[in-house]
Amino acid sequence: MSTLALPAPRPRAWLTDAPLLAVAVVWGASYLAAKGVTTQSTVLAVLVLRFGIVLPVLAAVGWRALRALTAAQWRGACALGLILSGIFLLETYGVVHTSATNAGLIISLTMIFTPLAEAAVTRVRPSRAFLAAAGTSVLGVVLLTQGGGFTAPSTGDLLMLLAALARTVHVLTMARLKSVQGAEALPLTSVQLGSAVVVFALLCAAPGTGSTPWDAAAAFEPADWAGLLFLSVFCTLFAFFVQMWAVRRSSPSRVSLLLGTEPLWAAATGIALGGEHLGAVGLLGAALVLAGTGWGRRATS
Repeated sequence: MSTLALPAPRPRAWLTDAPLLAVAVVWGASYLAAKGVTTQSTVLAVLVLRFGIVLPVLAAVGWRALRALTAAQWRGACALGLILSGIFLLETYGVVHTSATNAGLIISLTMIFTPLAEAAVTRVRPSRAFLAAAGTSVLGVVLLTQGGGFTAPSTGDLLMLLAALARTVHVLTMARLKSVQGAEALPLTSVQLGSAVVVFALLCAAPGTGSTPWDAAAAFEPADWAGLLFLSVFCTLFAFFVQMWAVRRSSPSRVSLLLGTEPLWAAATGIALGGEHLGAVGLLGAALVLAGTGWGRRATS
């Protein structure tokens, strides 16, 4: 029986797609990992440890590029870092107070909020298809957070919703901030993460804000260290370098499509490994969130 040979670009494309899909998987699993490592009193400490571990690596690899940044680029990157610190604070406090499944699905609304915010800034009306997709996603979130019966959304759900809005602000600011346009991704990300760590460390030093990084680290069990290293090495360092590598070998649309599967993996890990249960209403809501974000992405492409 004869076989047809695949075109040459196809296997190369899958070699690029596989690491990107791996990033989406680890990002989806990051919510369950963060939930396992973090408590209300250790949020700031865990954030300092998580990003403090990877910063020396980023700084060493990108030292020359960091020195090449102009003063204006440093100021712009630090401003973006302040927004980024708010995102991580909202996400981490949010995941402490909600399920990993809810966290991953609600944060995916960024893909709907960003085009809506961009349309408001540019005063270009979104298409009817996109508005319908946005409505589908919002309805999905309402059903998702009411999986156990119609009650007020939890504090964690609201914090994750605010985190999705903060991600939107970060994306729009990065796109419109002239001082960082043209800057390389590696030094720009390094300065942002460094600025965020400074914010976390200052908050840790304030009285009544919870454990210090040293106290949290001293109390960690082996499973906690495994979770922290997973967040640092895979969800931050590995994910960042894969994105830098893949964006030069694939199209932005393809990268977005693969990374957009993150909420699917968040739900899968929350249910399979975290023992979370959505119920019929919650499952319907999760399906609507995934359908709405996918529909919205296609409507804006």
